[in-house]
Amino acid sequence: MAQPLVKKDDDRDDEEYSPFLGIEKGAVLQEARVFNDPQLDPRRCSQVITKLLYLLNQGETFTKIEATEVFFAVTKLFQSRDIGLRRMVYLMIKELSPSADEVIIVTSSLMKDMTSKTDMYRANAIRVLCRITDGTLLTQIERYLKQAIVDKNPVVASAALVSGIHLLETTPEIVKRWSNEVQEAVQSRAALVQFHALALLHQIRQNDRLAVSKLVTSLTRGTVRSPLAQCLLIRYTTQVIREAATTQTGDRPFYDFLESCLRHKAEMVIFEAARAITELNGVTNRELTPAITVLQLFLSSSKPVLRFAAVRTLNKVAMTHPMAVTNCNIDMESLISDQNRSIATLAITTLLKTGNESSVDRLMKQITNFMSDIADEFKIVVVEAIRSLCLKFPLKYRSLMNFLSNILREEGGFEYKKAIVDSIVILIRDIPDAKENGLLHLCEFIEDCEFTYLSTQILHFLGTEGPKTSDPSKYIRYIYNRVHLENATVRAAAVSTLAKFGAMVDALKPRVFVLLRRCLYDGDDEVRDRATLYLNTVGSDGEVIETDKVVKDFLFGSLDIPLANIETSLKNYEPAEQPFDINSVPKEVKTQPLAEKKAPGKKPAGLGAPPSGPPSTVDAYEKLLSSIPEFSDFGKLFKSSAPVELTEAETEYAVNVVKHIFDRHVVFQYNCTNTIPEQLLENVTVIVDASEAEEFAEVASKPLRSLPYDSPGQIFGAFEKPEGVPAVGKFSNMLRFIVKEVDPTTGDVEDDGVEDEYQLEDLEVVAADYVMKVGVSNFRNAWESIGPDFERVDEYGLGPRESLAEAVSAVISLLGMQPCEGTEVVANNSRSHTCLLSGVFIGNVKVLVRLQFGIDGPKEVAMKLAVRSEDDNVSDMIHEIVASG
Repeated sequence: MAQPLVKKDDDRDDEEYSPFLGIEKGAVLQEARVFNDPQLDPRRCSQVITKLLYLLNQGETFTKIEATEVFFAVTKLFQSRDIGLRRMVYLMIKELSPSADEVIIVTSSLMKDMTSKTDMYRANAIRVLCRITDGTLLTQIERYLKQAIVDKNPVVASAALVSGIHLLETTPEIVKRWSNEVQEAVQSRAALVQFHALALLHQIRQNDRLAVSKLVTSLTRGTVRSPLAQCLLIRYTTQVIREAATTQTGDRPFYDFLESCLRHKAEMVIFEAARAITELNGVTNRELTPAITVLQLFLSSSKPVLRFAAVRTLNKVAMTHPMAVTNCNIDMESLISDQNRSIATLAITTLLKTGNESSVDRLMKQITNFMSDIADEFKIVVVEAIRSLCLKFPLKYRSLMNFLSNILREEGGFEYKKAIVDSIVILIRDIPDAKENGLLHLCEFIEDCEFTYLSTQILHFLGTEGPKTSDPSKYIRYIYNRVHLENATVRAAAVSTLAKFGAMVDALKPRVFVLLRRCLYDGDDEVRDRATLYLNTVGSDGEVIETDKVVKDFLFGSLDIPLANIETSLKNYEPAEQPFDINSVPKEVKTQPLAEKKAPGKKPAGLGAPPSGPPSTVDAYEKLLSSIPEFSDFGKLFKSSAPVELTEAETEYAVNVVKHIFDRHVVFQYNCTNTIPEQLLENVTVIVDASEAEEFAEVASKPLRSLPYDSPGQIFGAFEKPEGVPAVGKFSNMLRFIVKEVDPTTGDVEDDGVEDEYQLEDLEVVAADYVMKVGVSNFRNAWESIGPDFERVDEYGLGPRESLAEAVSAVISLLGMQPCEGTEVVANNSRSHTCLLSGVFIGNVKVLVRLQFGIDGPKEVAMKLAVRSEDDNVSDMIHEIVASG
């Protein structure tokens, strides 16, 4: 707790010094006896309270007896008339959080202060009372709080409004009765009062979409004067725009209000409006132009916070509308030398996103001088931006690759070096001409690499890509040097890489055999074992011995299964007569928890990182379903969908469903939540009507015995379908249950209940449910490896579409496959586009799709679909899905 007393050195004024260093809790509690003196010394009492507050805020805990003694001593200070001491007393009471019995002691004093003529007493007494009282006492003082909300003194009114915001979390039914007073406070001339009133009024109405829309409509007519309240109103307006069911062909509601805020006299309002416009869904270039203009003016502001806000917003806009930001490039180039490194970094990355091919070399010269002045975290951002630029302009790969290679040899931490290596790896995979140059850069880096993880990952990657180059022999020297000069982990990885070169390049087999023989005398067991394994696979004449195909694929092939899934499956594997089957490992990676919505996350890139986080959802769902006897013989789970909402938000019962796909069955998992505290649901089941799903037959169901308030539960229903067939259909759902009343204060449940029903939304099983999203690192290689044997090609007319991007998105959603290499993004005003998709069809059949779109007439979109898979029936089924969709 206590820190050693540090003597202040007058000769060293630059050192931080705190007057509280070294104080002891016991000594301060002794000092607190001053509160009991007949003649109170306000200054000394304030000092003691300050020390007590310091201890509490440093995490010091008081025992129940100590807290009670301090509390009762502090209450005696109400007899002092000193305003400064009274404010300290208020703070102390709030921090001590007295119990219900103790609250009674100070209630009368606080209520007296709440009706005092001293405004400072009134405001603070309101804050303290609302912090420490329960609902019963709050009812008694509700009249005073309503009066305080419309008080002429802005300090008192703001105190009541802020207290209402906090009370809304514990006693919402009381606060909602203040709507008229809060509505009046919204018209206040005081800036803070209007700000707090608007925040409270919105929270009161936030669950009523229509009420929020009316509130925004009334306030956007110009009745808000406070800049803070205006910023809040802009955010609420943006929320209404986002929720409004409008089409892009019609006028966007409230856009004129947002545009008018760009001419406000307060800079915070101007920026808030500009940011709101840039974040609108489907924003057009015409709508963006005025926002970009004001942000461009902020770039030359003398205030660093405005420059930072503007360049950060423009950086985000550049991701989706790079051409709209190009007019700001000259202003952003001047920010590269900004003293604030955060501003300079954002300016650099924005320029890299918006620059053209001719400006690449000039930017690289500026960045070279810039990199030495910033921290690793900023360098990583710049490296990622350079990677994106290289993928955008592949002809510039040589200069950009040389830049990455140069900074790779400079000093830096692990995350920074890993970001550079990942970028080089991605460029090698996606730009064929950059392969040999990039691999040599990586080989030169591992000569001096101090990070074992990066060295091993580079060696693994080198074993995959190196044998495919025109002159694989030039990498052998770098690899074999690792066997002599590194630690055991890197030496073992080097042995594996050597073996891959020997197995895949005929001319190198004798040489590799000799090198592997030398590794048999290594001092590490792992290195010797690997050398022995590979020598037994690569014969003495350098030829690969005829062994089991799975073994050869595992040792020398490319592994398309995520390592995290292999690790999880091996941990769950129990020794049995049957050996571990690598084909049983799921190829899909998800980290979404059960019955929860998918959280946004970054796609894995580069060499990948060590596995972290929870196991995949497929494993978690599979464990859950296998524990239910009715479903235990359904076989291996192929795929689980994301939760589909069957009820609207803020309804009595919240229900979503997860579709679990098996080879011959589909299981519906209904995740239910009861949102009514006064009700208990029993014998809860979902009645499913499958009359519009002729290929499905219900075979099992598992109802829910009880569903208490705010306690999620699951109901299951299982349907049989033809084996291996992507059967589709629509299912109607009715929630049926017995409802019993519950006393919310005591929790007692009535014995008698009433049977009731609740209509849910319809649920569809579509063709995309039978395709699992599985990406490939190099689409061209994967496409060529499958070959043209089962390729099916056809052309389709997609009819009139608003844009090419809409057509691409619709087909991706229809097929349910994983877009590859960023091809799901369509350039603005493009009249043609190619999209690459990959996935696994039910039955673990790999399938790849190449889509070519073109605008044929006035918004008429035509599409050429090419499918390759390991099964001709699957290729035909993909075409049937598109033809029928």
